[in-house]
Amino acid sequence: MGTNSYSPSSLERARDELFSHIRRCGVLEAEFDQREEWLADTVGYLAERYPDLSKIDLSELQKIGQRYCMPPKRHGGADTPEVAEEESSDIEGERDEVNAA
Repeated sequence: MGTNSYSPSSLERARDELFSHIRRCGVLEAEFDQREEWLADTVGYLAERYPDLSKIDLSELQKIGQRYCMPPKRHGGADTPEVAEEESSDIEGERDEVNAA
């Protein structure tokens, strides 16, 4: 069997390290301005750790970090938790009606 000769690039290692820092540091709960400041500092740190990264690579890391830190988007028709609960109970009621029939 052959050996795995794949070695991740500096950008891939820096990206993975960025994600790890985001998860560990609790920055997702911070205010937007605080997240932006933290992200700029962290990308600066990664630039020092991975000196072979270009300005384009660092810009890409910044964009990846910003997207990762964005709050999740709601999908579906429910805009509020109350509407989602109502829809859920309606579906359960329909299931009960079908099962009773």
